[in-house]
Amino acid sequence: MAKYCIDCGEGLSGRADKKYCSDFCRNNYNNKVNGDVNNQMRNINNALRKNRRIMDDLSAGETVTVHIDKLIELGFHFSFYTHTYTTKKGDVYYICYDYGYRQHDNKFVTIVTRRWPGHKVPGNNNNTNPPKDDN
Repeated sequence: MAKYCIDCGEGLSGRADKKYCSDFCRNNYNNKVNGDVNNQMRNINNALRKNRRIMDDLSAGETVTVHIDKLIELGFHFSFYTHTYTTKKGDVYYICYDYGYRQHDNKFVTIVTRRWPGHKVPGNNNNTNPPKDDN
């Protein structure tokens, strides 16, 4: 029984379980099959990276409060974040990698950064981390 490449239809020779005639056809087929999923993931990751970059540019690693319009003006997407964190007080922070923000009722947003043990703070000569927030 003759077998044919599932991408281009060319006849196959060699191993009995061979599906493609070349690496090009294998890559081409898989790109067609997974293209929509890969594009969606790429778009989500781009939005997450953009949000993180905006928070980094505005805060420079420090806690700052900015008006929500400033974030919107810079292209911030509020619907994209990696996870949420709720403090003991009930404040909800929307986290995007190592930066996060908390929305206030008055159209302002507080941007914070998460520092892990051993994280060196740029511009800080002693490179110590601030105390952890126990909220």
